Amino acid sequence: MTGNGQRFTFLVKGLRLLEVLHIYHTNDLHSHFEHWPRIHDLVTERRRWHEQEGDEVLLFDIGDHMDRWHPLSDATRGKGNTELLNQAGYDAVTIGNNEGITMPYEDLDSMYEKKQFKVLIANLYRKDGTRPVWAQPYETYITKSGTRIGVIGLTANFSTFYDMLGWKVSDPMEELASCVASLRKETDLIILLSHLGINEDEIIGEKYPEIDLILGGHTHHILHEGKKAGNALLGAAGKYGQFTGHVMIEIEQETKEIRSKKAQLYDMNEWDAAERESEQIESYYQRGKDLLSSPILKLPQKLAASSFEDSPLADLLCRTLREWCEADCAFLNAGLLLHSLEQGPLTEYDLLSVCPHPINPCTIQLTGAELKEVLLQTKDEKWPHLQIKGLGFRGTVMGRFVYDCVEFSDQKILIGHKPLEPKKLYTLAIPDMFTFGRFFPEIYRSKHKTYFLPEFLRDLLKWKILQLYN
Repeated sequence: MTGNGQRFTFLVKGLRLLEVLHIYHTNDLHSHFEHWPRIHDLVTERRRWHEQEGDEVLLFDIGDHMDRWHPLSDATRGKGNTELLNQAGYDAVTIGNNEGITMPYEDLDSMYEKKQFKVLIANLYRKDGTRPVWAQPYETYITKSGTRIGVIGLTANFSTFYDMLGWKVSDPMEELASCVASLRKETDLIILLSHLGINEDEIIGEKYPEIDLILGGHTHHILHEGKKAGNALLGAAGKYGQFTGHVMIEIEQETKEIRSKKAQLYDMNEWDAAERESEQIESYYQRGKDLLSSPILKLPQKLAASSFEDSPLADLLCRTLREWCEADCAFLNAGLLLHSLEQGPLTEYDLLSVCPHPINPCTIQLTGAELKEVLLQTKDEKWPHLQIKGLGFRGTVMGRFVYDCVEFSDQKILIGHKPLEPKKLYTLAIPDMFTFGRFFPEIYRSKHKTYFLPEFLRDLLKWKILQLYN
């Protein structure tokens, strides 16, 4: 390929020469490095294998490789993930929302400083309309036989959050139309790295016959043998590195016509263990933990946490949430706090481990009548043991609800010690996860939401603990 003298094997079938392209892909690892040593061995071994056969392999990641629940990713602000991608020899990546909207502007802007791969993201800009120096909308690879492969990257349009962090994210469909128009006459096949989700990928496949392969992510879908959508073959490898994807494309050398496209997934649980695998996995975690080990202060007392019983730490976080957001009242679920904070030295690692979620503070404006309905819904017995997945939540169960400036007394609800007024407007502070899921219809439907970025809930907890004990 361009600049590296790469070449592909030619297979003779009948009287026709066929060029074979091998494309490997990962998506939505979310810093679950428990499979990473095997993924690394697979892709590096296959690269050597193809090179020995005169072939070449393309290796892509489709975003959300990074997730700040893991100490290495949090401590290095994603630079540790970039190192791992470099070591595995990735050719290009696109970004997901975990790279894009869980870090301050300067952290994303510096995450890829030492990258040895392309970052393809067509719909991300600086506020002045220029592209980040580390990103480009697409890349064209040219094989030794002259086959031109255009590769485009797109990420989900969380425009509100990108804007608050200092970025501008544009409509991915509009950017895709522009990229396809540019590449249509200049390439022989087009590949899309899409962190948009399965529904959007299917729409794109039906709409754009020019696109031959869509490698997807974001919705954590698993396509064991790929899926057809229009002319495109869709590939996706689930989440957490459980699978690694492999697509093989056969192309007629002279006409550049695609003869076949086949997709498969390799189950990393069934792959041979890597050498010193457990040590590698532990080293990723320990390196991050060491970087987060400097004491912030000494806690004079234990701050106990419980998902189902009284939880002083949850009470403190809820009060802090209301104060930070300057709201009339607040609630949160105790399952956000995974363990207690013990008396003695407190570190950044302790705060990460107790509250690892990339969840931001948020306020909602509701009438008293709407607020009453929401608060009554939080009393439903189904909540405490309900298992929660996604929405930024990195725990297990919802846990009981905890309140600040809310009292349930004699079939009345008091807000700030005063009876709730049905027609009055109230500002409610909550974790932003409740605005994305349909837990509470009144919250989901509200058009008066304010998000606070880049602070996570653990940042608020640190702020309050420093106030109280420093």
